[in-house]
Amino acid sequence: MGISPPSGAARSTESISDHGGTGVAPVLFSVVIPTYNRLPILRKCLNGLEAQRGLGPADDFEVVLVDDGSTDGTVEWLQQEAEAYPHVRLVCQEHGGPALGRNLGVSSARGEVIVFIDSDLVVLPDFLSQHSQSLRQAWQRQGNRLCFTYGAVINTHNFENPTAEPHKLSDHSWAYFATGNVAIDRQLLEQSGLFDSAFRLYGWEDLELGERLRRLGVQLVRCPGAKGYHWHPPLSLDQVPDLVQKEQERARMGLVFYRKHPTRRVRFIIQFTIWHRLLWELLTLGGLINERSLRPLLAWLIRSGRPGLAMELLRLPLNRIGVRALQQQAQLAELG
Repeated sequence: MGISPPSGAARSTESISDHGGTGVAPVLFSVVIPTYNRLPILRKCLNGLEAQRGLGPADDFEVVLVDDGSTDGTVEWLQQEAEAYPHVRLVCQEHGGPALGRNLGVSSARGEVIVFIDSDLVVLPDFLSQHSQSLRQAWQRQGNRLCFTYGAVINTHNFENPTAEPHKLSDHSWAYFATGNVAIDRQLLEQSGLFDSAFRLYGWEDLELGERLRRLGVQLVRCPGAKGYHWHPPLSLDQVPDLVQKEQERARMGLVFYRKHPTRRVRFIIQFTIWHRLLWELLTLGGLINERSLRPLLAWLIRSGRPGLAMELLRLPLNRIGVRALQQQAQLAELG
């Protein structure tokens, strides 16, 4: 493991339609992971990556871990355990959010293919080989590299054995581009302009980049074999204020997203329509069903071992909070 200073060096961005059509040559994969105060699950994330197998005989990979100013001992732990993680290179920044962290990770990476995952994602040993196989097949089929692979993300509360979680219907994502589990040609990513650092709070920075990729004609290639298990702790009542704050931050960043792409499609993505306002007012009975009125029921469900159902119920008022906050932000900005 190495600790690298920030690097601003960028490679040339010639037309991707003329870049590397066959996918036969050896490939170095750079797995870019921003992290902030997630040391317990980060250990499992890095262990899963170090266990990778099945890549081509000349292929290789590195893990570019960008610490976003963690205060939980992440950097110190990695320094002490460097020998156990030979593929990991650590890059540090002051706390600036995942968009800045991913951009720093890309500029510090050495590979020609960038793989984005989050630091609470645990992968199987064939994770990179699955992305590699699907990418190469798509490059050969299309004759260019105007595509990215999107792996499966399986949500789990099982910290001890996250990869034991079965795939559920609720795990399916309709997003075009999300950084929980994607692999993309580096030059294509750089041509798109990378992540917008205006997204300093929670939400939308990856989907906004996805809109720019879509306009470049980039194709989404589903890669269900590249499984990642996204761990998050089971719901507790102590988490509710933070979840409310996230919705308020998401609303502010949603407005940043819409200002950059004032389209009907983005309105629907961020729920900035009258239909979404009506929907969540109806489902919450005009706000009668809220995080406070649900508290006794949520507590009972959590005690009964059903935190997942409690979270689904809580999503009703959380969506209303987010939609109303977005509308208020838009009114202040005089956006209709």
